[in-house]
Amino acid sequence: MPPSVPEDLLRELAPQALGAVVRRYGHFALAEDAVQEALLAAATQWPKEGVPADPRAWLITVAARRLTDLLRSEQARRRREEVVAGWTPDPWAPAADRTPADSDDTLILLFLCCHPSLSPASQIALTLRAVGGLTTAEIARAFLVPEATMTRRITRAKQRVKDSGVPFRLPHGPERERRLGAVLHVLYLIFNEGYASTSGPSLHRAELTAEAIRLTRIVHRLLPDDPEVAGLLALMLLTDARRPARTGPDGALVPMAEQDRSRWNAAFVAEGVELVTAALSRGRPGPYQLQAAIAALHDEAPTAEETDWPQITALYERLMDMSDNPVVALNHAVAVAMSRGPAAGLARLERLRHDTRIADDHRLHAVRAHLLERSGDHAAAREAYEEAVRRAMTLPQQRYLRARAMRLTE
Repeated sequence: MPPSVPEDLLRELAPQALGAVVRRYGHFALAEDAVQEALLAAATQWPKEGVPADPRAWLITVAARRLTDLLRSEQARRRREEVVAGWTPDPWAPAADRTPADSDDTLILLFLCCHPSLSPASQIALTLRAVGGLTTAEIARAFLVPEATMTRRITRAKQRVKDSGVPFRLPHGPERERRLGAVLHVLYLIFNEGYASTSGPSLHRAELTAEAIRLTRIVHRLLPDDPEVAGLLALMLLTDARRPARTGPDGALVPMAEQDRSRWNAAFVAEGVELVTAALSRGRPGPYQLQAAIAALHDEAPTAEETDWPQITALYERLMDMSDNPVVALNHAVAVAMSRGPAAGLARLERLRHDTRIADDHRLHAVRAHLLERSGDHAAAREAYEEAVRRAMTLPQQRYLRARAMRLTE
């Protein structure tokens, strides 16, 4: 039986091939169709004939030929002649299999998928489809929506990118900084949806966290001197390191303080700590670096009791100076409670109970319940836990919170 083609190889090459073809021919949707057919050809032919010496160039060549066929087919349709004329390759553009020295097609493709004209949901879907290589069905399953809905979302996103007329090249100066921020935000959202699913029967979706880490590694490899890129990668690794201990054998949520730390991914912890330490040494701390530093303090503590809560409190205060984020304020309240006592934390929470951005979030009520329990007010804690159950969106969260409430009735 011939060997199969490593899936990781095709997944790594797919965005590079797509970026090269889009750069040369300038049509996102048709280029993606052509690259998908090239990937299918590779999966069929390479196990029989062997992986080519330059697999990337092979994919680009096959995709370019297929795109030529698609363009000719489009050209034959009525009322499309004028549009297709605009798809004629620029004679001065570099060849599709030659990447300009000052750019990388995968990074450009990420910038394109995170175009500011798109909603965050569309940016996420398009990034997972074009750069991540996930099928529309896989993305739809990950976000618990019908495949037809996700198909429409991705199709609209492609059309909007096309209509925007944005050139296929890296932006420069302040525009690049803004667009990079959008790219990192999308990768952060993908990771968070995987690590803490907002709905459904599972607490996490490992395929999404793995994809977010893979894509962020690519960005870090392409922009190794950007401390916020390194900070985001460190944050993902340090957070995902705890995933093996985050649920029990029955899938029930296990809070960090009760987790078996020997089950944490030590390699991820070591890599994350090294990344954030190097990033912070550049003297330009940003939100992702500070969050990674907090995660590192949690991961490096031998036990929950030895966690450096005063330092975590100080880092959250730095984060709050940078942005008005209610989740950061909520986490700061927890840190204050752990370093200065539950009464101090509850006082902080009172300021958030009237913030419409988080007032209906189950996390606010769960934190309040926990602090009330620690302060000895079990009746109020039980009521707060029950309120958190009503607002929680996933079954593991609901089961955990309901168990906490029931424990206080005994």
